[in-house]
Amino acid sequence: MALAESLELDLVEISPNASPPVCKILEYKKFLYEQKKREKVLKAKTSKIVIKEIRFGPNTDEHDYEFKKKHAEKFLKEGAKLKAFVFFKGRSIVFKEQGQILLLRLAQDLEEIGKVEQMPILEGKKMTIFIAPKKK
Repeated sequence: MALAESLELDLVEISPNASPPVCKILEYKKFLYEQKKREKVLKAKTSKIVIKEIRFGPNTDEHDYEFKKKHAEKFLKEGAKLKAFVFFKGRSIVFKEQGQILLLRLAQDLEEIGKVEQMPILEGKKMTIFIAPKKK
């Protein structure tokens, strides 16, 4: 501590759990600044996962399907995950098989650019499938 005071710097405890505790003589404000800078760089390197959704009906027409499939391809090429779901309104829940066939067809059509993360699952009135982009 006397050495730190004579140099007009601070005695900073780096690792308090070690025995003996590790300390450094340095300028505390500069130490904090560098620490924040390191954390900012690490945070910038982490990738953010974006999930895009596409909604179908159980009796979706061919043209509508192709239109939504093009959007799904665009989302996967951008690197976003895709959540495609069929929403069953009212009594349309009797078309569960049609909804599942539609989602499996979408997964098969997007096979080259995406891989299925989760197969179609019925949750309440929604049947959902997750597709992740393939690594380049």
